[in-house]
Amino acid sequence: MSDPQNVVNCTEFYQQHLQTLLQPYGIKIKQVAEHEAIPGSFFGEREAGLVGNQLLLRLDTPVHSALHEAGHYICMDGQRRIKLDTDAAGDYDEENGVCYLQILLSDFLPELGRNRMMLDMDSWGYSFRLGSAKAWFEQDAEDAREWLIKHHIINENDQPTWQLRE
Repeated sequence: MSDPQNVVNCTEFYQQHLQTLLQPYGIKIKQVAEHEAIPGSFFGEREAGLVGNQLLLRLDTPVHSALHEAGHYICMDGQRRIKLDTDAAGDYDEENGVCYLQILLSDFLPELGRNRMMLDMDSWGYSFRLGSAKAWFEQDAEDAREWLIKHHIINENDQPTWQLRE
């Protein structure tokens, strides 16, 4: 396994690009000062926080964590989105959809892309039945893809629709 410390982080460069990428969803990036606890972080430490439409990040927050939490905001229904504070509380199908979506969205970030995203997910310890994010994405994620299409989050060409789940 790779070193979980050696992942792409939410530097100023990536926070700016994340803000542009996530703007169509109404997600706002809020930077948290170095060494401060991240409000709304379900896992604590360096992990991204989510409170309402605010994605809270430090410079040492992994980009995969930012995209994962943003994915929860995008994939949850409107009722849960209204009350969102820390715990996205999604089910198994939604969680798989979030993982699939974060991989797709990584292609829209410069110098990142899906291959690096999947490596970072593996390094961090995401767990997939087939042993890696890449194997899951390529061989076992059809249900996640179909869930995203059903909820109009991506289209049949695996492109984001830039719409939130209703």
